[in-house]
Amino acid sequence: MSQEKVVDAVIFDLDGTITDTEKYYKIAWPKALNHFGYECDENIALELRSLGRPFAPLKFKEWFGENFDYYKVREYRKEIVANLIKEGGIPLKKGAVEILTWLRENGILTALATANDYERTKGYLEKLSLFDMFDRIICANMVEKGKPAPDIYSYACKELGLSPDRTFAVEDSPNGVTSAFEAGCKVIMVPDLTKPDEELEKKLYRCVDDLTIIKELCFK
Repeated sequence: MSQEKVVDAVIFDLDGTITDTEKYYKIAWPKALNHFGYECDENIALELRSLGRPFAPLKFKEWFGENFDYYKVREYRKEIVANLIKEGGIPLKKGAVEILTWLRENGILTALATANDYERTKGYLEKLSLFDMFDRIICANMVEKGKPAPDIYSYACKELGLSPDRTFAVEDSPNGVTSAFEAGCKVIMVPDLTKPDEELEKKLYRCVDDLTIIKELCFK
């Protein structure tokens, strides 16, 4: 007897979900802030995971005052991350290639919903030979508001021609989870730097240890 699909597409976050790169941002944000004379804890990066516009600039003004130049600091942070990638490469999360290959073999669409811009995303994916593994690539600069607003997942679903409840959204961070949940997707969290708290767990369809477990959830 044939199995029934639970969803028709899986939409993935990039940093911390497909690529093991959130650790670079955890290093880079404090370094960039210190460079411009700001004192901060390294855990500041945890609150910034997948945080898009207009929320990120507002968060920094809340922390460091109205005169904080978010874009200047971010550009320097980008340089630090680029250097870390040159040194350490772009490591993949466990099971990333396996799950993307399996989804395509089983007729389930794949998409990416990332806070990165398109050129950087394309460059990363081409280096990893993953660019052709996605049916759609949606970046934060394609929508009005980034994560945790629902815009990017709503737009991804529209591009796929699917109702959000026919998609899994795979995320590692609270901002990403909230974005996907508010868009109406079934949210799977694969924790990276932090585990979900009690409030975040209410937004999850499942919390799993690695990407390959998604195979068990796609059919019933």
